[in-house]
Amino acid sequence: QVHLVESGGGLVQAGGSLRLSCVASGRTFSRYSMGWFRQAPGKEREFVAAISFSGGNTYIADSVKGRFTISRDNAKNTVYLEVNSLKPEDTAVYYCAAAPVWRGSYSYIASSYDYWGQGTQVTVSS
Repeated sequence: QVHLVESGGGLVQAGGSLRLSCVASGRTFSRYSMGWFRQAPGKEREFVAAISFSGGNTYIADSVKGRFTISRDNAKNTVYLEVNSLKPEDTAVYYCAAAPVWRGSYSYIASSYDYWGQGTQVTVSS
């Protein structure tokens, strides 16, 4: 079992930045690739970014490429999502998830992830 807790969300003006964190507990963190997804009201869950076990590989959704960065610190059991140049359309609940495999460009497949956090709200005002 892996327990994931996100933090770092909040209300920010368009153009602003946030750093989301997801702390994992339970099984060995480095044995899981990690992903970030988001879900806006009335919309389907959307893949944002993923990172491999050691952090050597990442995959970023085209919709946020160049603005969002994913990283991890295995010593701290934490994965981060740096979100910059925020737009109102980035408003959503952001979730982290853990997968026992690294799927590279197929990281957008939500069923690959076994564990999910409760989410952190990001609201971007115009």
